[in-house]
Amino acid sequence: MRRRRIAVVGAGPGGLTLARVLHRHGHPVTVLERDPAPDARPPGGTLDLQEGLGQRALDKAGLLPKFRSLSRPEGQAMRILDTDGTVLRDWRPRPEDRANPEIDRGHLRDLLLGPHGARPLDVRWGRRVTRVVPGTLDGVVVHFADGRQETYDLVVGADGAWSRVRAAVSPVTPRYTGVTFVETSLDDIDTRHPGLARLVGDGSLAVYGVNRALVAQRNSGGHVKVYAQFRAPLDWRASLDWTDIDAVRSDLLTLFDGWSAPALDLLRHGTAFLRRPLYVLPVSHTWTHVPGVTLLGDAAHLMPPLGAGANLAMLEGAELAESITSASGPEELDEAVRAFEERMWARAGRWATITAAGLERLVGPDPAEAVALFDEVQQS
Repeated sequence: MRRRRIAVVGAGPGGLTLARVLHRHGHPVTVLERDPAPDARPPGGTLDLQEGLGQRALDKAGLLPKFRSLSRPEGQAMRILDTDGTVLRDWRPRPEDRANPEIDRGHLRDLLLGPHGARPLDVRWGRRVTRVVPGTLDGVVVHFADGRQETYDLVVGADGAWSRVRAAVSPVTPRYTGVTFVETSLDDIDTRHPGLARLVGDGSLAVYGVNRALVAQRNSGGHVKVYAQFRAPLDWRASLDWTDIDAVRSDLLTLFDGWSAPALDLLRHGTAFLRRPLYVLPVSHTWTHVPGVTLLGDAAHLMPPLGAGANLAMLEGAELAESITSASGPEELDEAVRAFEERMWARAGRWATITAAGLERLVGPDPAEAVALFDEVQQS
């Protein structure tokens, strides 16, 4: 029987997990990634991988022991301050607690790319997909920005919020949540800003106010990501020169005026600023099944970044890979993908509801709701 030609669009956690599990089962797969190289842009911040989601996916990929050696269980720690600097919560994990250990996105990417005693994944860097056309006689046609085309039996869109694959199955596009993040970073924090390093601790620090918050997350190597979060129109400071660091910092300090000096120092010492409006897909996003094309992760169910997105994408990638390898022919493959979509929609719908409600509480009119949400999570 001819081996099925499978393409995964997007080399994020979900796409690479799908490819890694297929690779483990001896099934060829091609990953198409628009970035020209793995290190073409900063990989992003830290991720907490949950036992029943992301860690389960890594177990299916045979990578769980290696993940445990790379992850930071101490990164689960969480400290919450009032805007005046009062410590409201200071939670630290037990030494054996590995429910949600942290790992830098870059380290996770390298773990999934391999090699691990076998050849690395087949990732085609610099392949920008512009559209996907299903229903041709020979399969699904993938169009690239350079004018080339390739044909596959199955194309999986793991290409994030602004997926180019999504249009082949759904007309839906992301909508703005009303919340904007501004991201900045502090490097070598333990040496340059020891007071802030002690304040952030081994994990995360959060300060919640009315319709705004500051969150700092420790990454490895003394690097800390800081996120100013607030409700604002979509065009908030869209015309501002974001390379003018002093002007951006001044605007943010005005927005958080009156907060404690240590909280504001997270902004005062930021090295650069990136504006990130938060978008989501509808909570119940589904589509009529299209043979030869499917989606996973943010391409299928973009939701607020509250710890679920990457975890779901990775488990979906692992489960879809197992479904593919269990199918013996074209009809069985199509039925396996259809069944995968049904399972994904049900689980993602639950998480989308949870994260949408969570965003309303974390960046909302009553800061006490953010603290209460943390307490509920710890008790669950």
